[in-house]
Amino acid sequence: MPPRITLDVTVGPLAGQQFTFTEPATCILGRMPDCNVRLPSDAEHRTVSRHHCILDINPPDLRIRDFGSRNGTFVNDELIGQRDEGMTPEEGRRMEFPEVDLKDGDRFRLGPSATMFGVRIYLPAYCADCSTEIPEDERAGCERAPGVFQCPACRAKAEQAGRREAPAKHDRVCAHCGRSVAAEINENRQGEYLCADCRLDLSAILQELLRLADAGDEDVRAIEGYTVLDRLGSGGMGAVFLAERRRTGERVALKVMLPQVACDERAKALFLRETECTRALRHPNIVRFLDAGCSQGIFFLTLEYCEGGSVDRLMERRGGVFDIDEAMAITLQVLDGLEYAHHAEVDVGLPDGPPCRFTGLVHRDVKPQNIFLSHTGDRPIARIGDYGLGKAFEAAGLIRGTRTGTIMGTPIFMPRQQVINYKYAKPEVDVWAAAASLYYMLTGDSPREFPLGRDPWLVILETDPVPIRQRNPSIPPGLAKVIDEALRDDPAICFTSAADFKLALENVFFEK
Repeated sequence: MPPRITLDVTVGPLAGQQFTFTEPATCILGRMPDCNVRLPSDAEHRTVSRHHCILDINPPDLRIRDFGSRNGTFVNDELIGQRDEGMTPEEGRRMEFPEVDLKDGDRFRLGPSATMFGVRIYLPAYCADCSTEIPEDERAGCERAPGVFQCPACRAKAEQAGRREAPAKHDRVCAHCGRSVAAEINENRQGEYLCADCRLDLSAILQELLRLADAGDEDVRAIEGYTVLDRLGSGGMGAVFLAERRRTGERVALKVMLPQVACDERAKALFLRETECTRALRHPNIVRFLDAGCSQGIFFLTLEYCEGGSVDRLMERRGGVFDIDEAMAITLQVLDGLEYAHHAEVDVGLPDGPPCRFTGLVHRDVKPQNIFLSHTGDRPIARIGDYGLGKAFEAAGLIRGTRTGTIMGTPIFMPRQQVINYKYAKPEVDVWAAAASLYYMLTGDSPREFPLGRDPWLVILETDPVPIRQRNPSIPPGLAKVIDEALRDDPAICFTSAADFKLALENVFFEK
């Protein structure tokens, strides 16, 4: 059973209701119809703002933040956010309050409203030897060391063998250098983990993994025979290197991803299984996924190398914008890739059963940084990168913290529907993001204004995109109209399929 978070409404008109989350999600609370948890608009709840606060959920992590409400948000009866007296709602929305971590047993309420929410957080525990899940009511007698459990059967075997201590292989030490990481892993998890110092020296660790691969280590078979040529970039979850296969001369992007939590065998298997969705995608406008593996708490993936780099980097070299012909050529290809992926059928193996077939994959993070360029002759080829990898990392529970802090990244290419219902994001959020990327290529700006200090999630919920000709008056009116329509996301996204948006663009771009 995965980690889960349950919100129990203990007091008020919603008393008795439960809201349970097992995957990353955004939960907005308030009186508006688009709130995930909507409180009544009766006199008792007029003290609750339209968009009152937000919960950022990544089980077992949970954070809450006030949106500058009039009457504030209370956690365990302590005020954590409220606009100053005399401020208008608009002024309050320009304020940004710190996120507060919620723990199991905490409670919170919105202003003086009688509605009270209780927090229950369930974190599974598994036997260190056989990976059997240990029920909560049995854990007291099964913990052999902090965060390390053994089921009764494995404990009995260990005692019969005269080994009463916890298995040494699950000691809380760095998987690479062996020093203690107990201070860095403060959650009740077990598995491999890299210490903070080793995380700063990924190049050296990668060279060691390549040496092990060449020596025949099965755990690193996916990178056997490669030589690292250059470092292409770094990010919050790892780095990307340019590597070459010595036997063939083929160049690949070697992506290294670092879990932010201890990585056990179950999480490894889940992530590698999830990446099979990406491996199944075969389209000229999607970066090809080649292979993947895990060792020493590090995931490594080989991907098709796009020598032209990412669109955002090329924009920097070109002075910040593209001309219409180039931006359109890239966007039409991106839409081809999305149309294919949104209808692709992929088979994914399940842990306890036969493969399951899924139809359609949503990227959820289309942006210029994830659009890469290759060349065939004089014609640039646009390819969508990182398809499904971020979601796979989330699904495997390998990211600590909440999405606004570490996972979601910049919100400037995200429509309202994705903020409101991240878990069930549909293909149209990718279409919107493709339109936002086109807007960015033509203007150098994001569709929405994100004033400094204003909560970005409220900006998405409560403001509309700026018409593109206000940013760049040289955009032809017909093209501008289609782009503006594609970026309409209240109450719904205009184009629900990549094919429809592509057709609309072509009708105005190629008209005589």
